[in-house]
Amino acid sequence: MNLALASRFSRRFDLASPIALAPMALASGGALAAACARAGTLGLVGGGYGDLAWTSREYGLAQELAGGTGRIGCGFIVWKLDQDASALDWVLERRPRAIMLSFGDPQRYAARIQASGAELIFQVQRLEELPRAVDAGATVVAVQGGEAGGHCVDSLNSRAIISFVPEAADWLAAHAPDTMLLAAGGIADGRTLAAARVLGADGALVGSRLWASAESLAAPGAKQQALATTGDGTARSRIFDVLRGKDWPQPYDFRCIRNDLHRRWEHRLPELLADPGPARAEYEAGLQAGDFTRAHATVGEAVGLINDLPTAADIVQRMTRQAQAILG
Repeated sequence: MNLALASRFSRRFDLASPIALAPMALASGGALAAACARAGTLGLVGGGYGDLAWTSREYGLAQELAGGTGRIGCGFIVWKLDQDASALDWVLERRPRAIMLSFGDPQRYAARIQASGAELIFQVQRLEELPRAVDAGATVVAVQGGEAGGHCVDSLNSRAIISFVPEAADWLAAHAPDTMLLAAGGIADGRTLAAARVLGADGALVGSRLWASAESLAAPGAKQQALATTGDGTARSRIFDVLRGKDWPQPYDFRCIRNDLHRRWEHRLPELLADPGPARAEYEAGLQAGDFTRAHATVGEAVGLINDLPTAADIVQRMTRQAQAILG
């Protein structure tokens, strides 16, 4: 690896490129995590909502396909673990390389993660959350900007990574200098990977770009819609959480492509909350039909940098080569 691109994160996890696959629920399955691991990055299965059957199937597949790389882990949503942590316990018995937690207090799970030998990665959305991550013993903190696809804090509270990353890097340097930092949100090519390193991150958590890969479990129709969408074409709101019946706590909401169904409810959220049934039925019909004017495609603002659907290995190699050329 180019010395300018190498980092504490890549050395700690024996990576060829300082990238971790974002553990995107229902998209970062076993095949994608294993492909990322074989390509020299950290492959995190999207354990997400903690469904034991899904997690055990996909994590087992990741282990099988990744061979002995030692670069497989899993990610979970903390407030769902608070309801049922059986999937986390199942994964910990398989001795993952890392566990990533997001959206809640990691302290309840930190000791058992560390006892398993796994590294704890904790994702934060605001600077004020960094002490919580450090107190829990996180080896790595991922700072997530509002640009990211999927869940993040709402627009009132979210940060842009161009200022969030260097501020977080400064705070960690002063208070927890051994804690590594990943940038999350908007990183989809070598330019943005290089930018993350220049801003002070030890690496990047990559979601949307790897969501749009051959191995991703995202629906083919959603991927095709993403190819036709620019960075102007996403929005962050509660709408698709309501339509899917996902009871996310405040202040979190959801970025996806701003399709016809989303636009119809953008200025009618109280009405949707009061009677979601008909709109949910329309959403479910769209999902069953593969109609992404009604179903959702979960990508962030980096969708405008996505123009093809190659393998994960091709994406990693492309990003790495471009970043090396810039930093070298």
